[in-house]
Amino acid sequence: MRRRPIAGYAVVLLGLIGIGGTYAALTAHGSPASAAGNAANPQQIAQGRTLFVQNCSSCHGLMAQGTATGPSLIGVGAAAVYFQVSTGRMPAKELEAEMARKPPVFNDEQTRAIAAYIQALGGGPAIPSAAQVSTAGADPGLGQELFTENCSQCHNFVGAGGALTYGKYAPALTASTPTQIYTAMQTGPEAMPVFNDGTITPSQKRDIIAYVTQTRSEPNPGGFSLGRIGPVTEGLVAWIGGIGALILASMWITAKRRSHR
Repeated sequence: MRRRPIAGYAVVLLGLIGIGGTYAALTAHGSPASAAGNAANPQQIAQGRTLFVQNCSSCHGLMAQGTATGPSLIGVGAAAVYFQVSTGRMPAKELEAEMARKPPVFNDEQTRAIAAYIQALGGGPAIPSAAQVSTAGADPGLGQELFTENCSQCHNFVGAGGALTYGKYAPALTASTPTQIYTAMQTGPEAMPVFNDGTITPSQKRDIIAYVTQTRSEPNPGGFSLGRIGPVTEGLVAWIGGIGALILASMWITAKRRSHR
């Protein structure tokens, strides 16, 4: 009778150990981006710290802990740093301003070094590898469906960008690289929501990237793109053109009647 409770506890303990081991194995094999992010060498991390202290610490603190003028970067991950720095949004030129894409301050090696340093401080989403963002074998048709469902409300149906509420805007995706698109979905910069792998799988992310990049080279069936932002410019052109034509027709009819008098 005394051994039975001990045996029950042992079974529960073994069960918990088994569940923990299974979860660890699944996450280790199912998150190649995280594994790749932990592969940074000490030299790269040291280079990233030097660049960070020189260019970023005035806002984010010497240990990226955050200050009154900049948020903490602990745990944001290398992917967030890569997106912000590679698109020129960071380092910021002015405080509390909508971050627009600008020429990057750092080259790719320096950007990845800063990202590796931030990754080493607290983990987070890592920069995807070239294989993870490759569109080889991706399905642009499925990507169009996913983009229309999740992204077109802000970025327009062809990624041309558009205005949002409170003076914000969704940037155009015409200059975004596959890695930048992927890391944006991973981290949800600014007003964009986070599309983690549970919401949009890595395979679906590649499909979206394939659609966005393929759309850039597609011709405009109508001949004029009109900004490729859909019914906004098309309706404006139709309205102005139609009203203008009616005004000219009215003026012509009036002038014709007066000449007959």
